[in-house]
Amino acid sequence: MDLTAVTGYRRATTRDDLALAPGETFLAGGTWVFSEPNRDVTGLVDLTSMPWDAVEVSEAGLRIGATCTIARLLAEPQVDGWAAQPFFDDAANALLASFKIWNEATVVGNICRSFAAAAMLAACATLDGTAEIWAADGSVRHEPVAALPTGNGTNTLQPGDVVRAVDIPAHAMGARTSLHKIALAELGRSGAVVTGRRDEDGAVTVVVTAATLTPVVLRFPSMPDADAVAAQVRAADGYYDDALGSADWRQHVAGVLATRVIADLEEDHA
Repeated sequence: MDLTAVTGYRRATTRDDLALAPGETFLAGGTWVFSEPNRDVTGLVDLTSMPWDAVEVSEAGLRIGATCTIARLLAEPQVDGWAAQPFFDDAANALLASFKIWNEATVVGNICRSFAAAAMLAACATLDGTAEIWAADGSVRHEPVAALPTGNGTNTLQPGDVVRAVDIPAHAMGARTSLHKIALAELGRSGAVVTGRRDEDGAVTVVVTAATLTPVVLRFPSMPDADAVAAQVRAADGYYDDALGSADWRQHVAGVLATRVIADLEEDHA
């Protein structure tokens, strides 16, 4: 959809260029910005001209830059020992978006939009991703990706804040992972997504998204009982009603999906 109120466009090349004037908003992939009228947006500040690497691999782990598209992340060569790397492909296929969108939509953009069903947010939260945020006041802060959303489409970011990158620790990239989802329609937006990770030391992380307004993160020091995990998942707060599913349905199916995630991680453990 046309942004009929936009009268200005500029390319950012330094941090000083990231200072927004009234009515300006950041542009990276733009798949959401251009999908709605957004009549309060009068100017676009293009982040793709910033001198940022899309993906950085190091001994510390994986760094996903602010302008890294989903397609670019999926094209990254497999790193030896990183069993979790295909997890991003699982998450991308859980998105209500075609592979054409992957070529434009950014991983960080999906996280910053903070919809409950944001699958790249689910993946990075499951892998203990940390967002490096360049604040509008010139400071830098770090927040867990799982803690960024405050509701369905809202988050802790303040006007003018930029998520510079998301850092995934190496130990999480070496973990076994699982993703299960469900939707009311075969090609509909997910009504519930449950993801899981088992680290090399046996610790297990289970995350619920889409079914709850904000990510629910459960941690266990060793492989937990599947029924106990399902009970904890169903006892979580934040299940909600909308056209994509009722709260009680989301609560029930999230528990079912949690047992499937644990079964996957147990199979890897055997």
